[in-house]
Amino acid sequence: MLALLIFSGTACKKSLLDPANITAISDANAFDNSTRIVAQINGLYSSLKSGSFYGGRLIIYNELRGDEVIINKPNVITAQQTWLQAVNASTNEVETLWSSGYATINAVNTFIAGLTLNQSKITPALYANYLGEAQFIRALCYFSLVQVYAQPYTLNSGTSLGVPLRLLAENSNADNQLARSTVAQVYTQILSDLNAAETGLPANYSTTILNTTRATKNSAIALKSRVDLVKGDYANVVTECNKIVSATAPFQAPASGVNNKLEANIATVFLGSYAGPESVFSLPFTATETPGQQNQLAYYFTISPGNGEYYLNPLGTVSDPVYSSATSTDARKAFVSITSGQKWLQKFKVPGTYSDWIPVIRYSETLLNFAEALARAGDAASLTKATALLSAVRNRSDPTYVFPATAVGTQSALIATILQERKIELLEEGFRVPDLHRLGLTLPAKSGPSGNSPAIAPTDSRYIWPISAAETSINALVVQNP
Repeated sequence: MLALLIFSGTACKKSLLDPANITAISDANAFDNSTRIVAQINGLYSSLKSGSFYGGRLIIYNELRGDEVIINKPNVITAQQTWLQAVNASTNEVETLWSSGYATINAVNTFIAGLTLNQSKITPALYANYLGEAQFIRALCYFSLVQVYAQPYTLNSGTSLGVPLRLLAENSNADNQLARSTVAQVYTQILSDLNAAETGLPANYSTTILNTTRATKNSAIALKSRVDLVKGDYANVVTECNKIVSATAPFQAPASGVNNKLEANIATVFLGSYAGPESVFSLPFTATETPGQQNQLAYYFTISPGNGEYYLNPLGTVSDPVYSSATSTDARKAFVSITSGQKWLQKFKVPGTYSDWIPVIRYSETLLNFAEALARAGDAASLTKATALLSAVRNRSDPTYVFPATAVGTQSALIATILQERKIELLEEGFRVPDLHRLGLTLPAKSGPSGNSPAIAPTDSRYIWPISAAETSINALVVQNP
């Protein structure tokens, strides 16, 4: 099913997606005890953070297809075709993102099958914990894939074709033939996994690092708030966020679990312990990661220490006064530097090893999810709390700032301001195209010294990616996107 030859995260190297069991434990005793099972779980997280998937490329593609960056060094490795909105089913990034996502899904399915057969070897609580982690990872994978390769849920309540739902372990080509489920069916599975994960996952682990790098109840709940937001199910966003956001300021999660909250200084999120309270779920990287596993974001998005592949579009979010005004006192302004006359993102900036951690879910995103859902409810109490949540995110970086009445005084103005704050706060963290899709907005045109990229309307076939040719070549039941 899988095309295993992929490009790694640098502009000049190649690597193979290694399908071998990275824990080096034989199948016969891989589930003999808790220690060995955790080794298998670590393998699932490692697969998730592949450089061709959540370790960099998924985030990069979701930014390149939007309007936040301009390609500086166009070639096949830097995803020039993605930036130009000119991919086809055989384009490298289309095939490798698909194969990397499904490789992780199959690893999860294989793990669940083995764990189920050996659940008597561990306590029921540990079984629920480990199963919940696997379900969380599978949900995250399917959510990522369905957003790239299928029409937005909000287009027609999910009646479009989604992706094949592979839920059983596969170790041969016998089960290649599988039709695409609908978008709604995929989202139902995602939320089913996350609901089950929430039940089984622990409220917290024994260390701060584990609370960040392994899924907890808060991780599943926060991801559900994102999924429901993408579905346009704002009532459920509110329901989920109420579980992990206090009713009043300072907004934070209950101390009975992981006490997630905003960092006092946003700089700490990107160049600190990486495991602070704002990190609901992050993918860790170290200086000893292999090239295919390096966090690629610093290499691509920065000119120093990176390779200067993409600079910030001067017409994009960086034009907001938060970043552009000479009088701005917003701490996020420090994430933008100017070199060679262009502006560059500096969130990810560990030199040489590119071992910044990837913040998959930050608490600030959850607060903004909550704020938007409340704002869309429209009643006076909801609008008031939405404004308070929005202000919490802004005031963390700019304590003296007060939103003018024109920005928050009406429902429509408040929603627009929250959406803009998302762009500012989550700049180049992979949210731009998913947000455009869920809102039914055109992917904006952009231009630079290396070429022009056209505007892509929701009715354009290029609005989503084609299904990988590697899949359609061996799966006759898969219908290609128009």
